[in-house]
Amino acid sequence: MQLISMAIVGLIVGLLARYFYLGPVRVGLIGTMLLGIAGSYLAGFLGNLIQRRRVDQPLQPAGCLFSVVGAMLVIYIARHVFHLL
Repeated sequence: MQLISMAIVGLIVGLLARYFYLGPVRVGLIGTMLLGIAGSYLAGFLGNLIQRRRVDQPLQPAGCLFSVVGAMLVIYIARHVFHLL
């Protein structure tokens, strides 16, 4: 059940990130879902680095707003560093 909810939230976050990112993002439905999941974990990781608190799990999912920002950061990195998307 947790995987299904993670996939649904990842899809929603990925769709929002694609909507707010300037320029076209050419990925399919599965890519959008993975983009949202990766953005969520990237935002959680960066949030833990900023707060400098010790947590039991190194990767924590972030809140919805920061997940969208994290997904937009994943799009930026994929587009400008790795020349994807």
